[in-house]
Amino acid sequence: MAGLSVGMDPLHATADFVRRADRILVVTGAGMSADSGLPTYRGVGGLYEDADTPEGLAIEDVLSGTMLHANPALCWRYIREIEEACRGAGHNAGHTALVALEKYAQVVVVTQNVDGFHRDAGSSTVLELHGNLRRLYCVSCRRGESRRDFDGLPIPPHCPYCGGLLRPDVVLFGEMLPSDTVNRFYMELGLGFDLVLSVGTSSLFPYIAEPVIRARQEGVPTVEINPGDTTVSRFVRVHWRERAAVALPALIEALA
Repeated sequence: MAGLSVGMDPLHATADFVRRADRILVVTGAGMSADSGLPTYRGVGGLYEDADTPEGLAIEDVLSGTMLHANPALCWRYIREIEEACRGAGHNAGHTALVALEKYAQVVVVTQNVDGFHRDAGSSTVLELHGNLRRLYCVSCRRGESRRDFDGLPIPPHCPYCGGLLRPDVVLFGEMLPSDTVNRFYMELGLGFDLVLSVGTSSLFPYIAEPVIRARQEGVPTVEINPGDTTVSRFVRVHWRERAAVALPALIEALA
C-alpha cells in the first residue's frame, strides 16, 4: 500500500492517520534536531564531512569504545568537541509538536539522538537508543551524574569518588545498544501501533528501519518526514518531503 492516496497531500493524509490512531510510534534521527543548530558527525554541514580527524583517523575510530579504552584523552577530545558544537542549543518547534501530539494519541518516541531534547520538550515516553550525552558515569564504580554541559570538565575526566574514568552514557561506535532500552523498544513494538512516523532519520541501522518495514507488512499506516530519500522511503505510505520543525507544527495546526 505504498504511495499517497489520490487527492490527498502529505499534511492532510498524515492528519487523517493521526485521527484514527490510538498508539503512535515516532522514530527520530539527526534531522529532528537539525533546526536546533546541531551538527551531525557526517553529512551536509557535519563536523567531519568527507574528512578524517587531524590524527588521520576516521571519526568512527576516534569515537569508539575501543579508543576510549586505549586512549581516553583522544576519545574525550572529540566527545567534548561535539558537546561544544551543541552547547547552547535546545529543543525546537518539532520537539514541542510531538508533545502536543499526545493530546490525540499515546505517543512513544524512539530516538537515536543523544541531545536529550525530547525529554526537555516534555515528551512522556522517550526511548533513547543511543543514550544521552549529558549523563556521565564512572566505568569503575558506576556512579553517575548529569551535566548541562562539559564546561570546566578536565579531559579526560575522572570519578571524584574512586578516580576511575568518567564517560558519557552514550553508545560509541562498536558498542552494544543498552539492553534495557532495547527490551523496552521491542516490548512497545509487540504491543502494536496504529501509525508509525519516521522523522529526520536516514534509517541506516536495521533496528531503526524495522518499525517501518514491520508496519508495512502489517498494513499499518507509515509516514516519513524527511526532505530527501532514505532506506525506508520505498516502504512508507506517505513521504512528506519537509523538515521536522516545519512539518510537525503544521500537523498539530491541522489537527486543531
